Amino acid sequence: MAALPRLPAATPYAAPARATDLTGLPPAYIATAELCPNRDEDLTYAQRLLGAGVSVELHQWPGTFHGSHAILSADVSQRQITELAAALRRALAE
Repeated sequence: MAALPRLPAATPYAAPARATDLTGLPPAYIATAELCPNRDEDLTYAQRLLGAGVSVELHQWPGTFHGSHAILSADVSQRQITELAAALRRALAE
């Protein structure tokens, strides 16, 4: 079996989670669902950003799963959407 070709190094703006240096990236809003398969990767990325001096707003939503915010009738989904909208308003106001 032939080896896969090596991918070029990712720039922080193209694939920030794959970048080796996250210094200088803009502030981040990261929301994770407790039962999401990507949760640990998201938390690790938030920690890496913090370690690089990047401002991070992190929300961990207990009892939720990937995509659960789409269930608009759920109280937690409404809170998630409200929090995200507030974060966007704050970011755009700066």
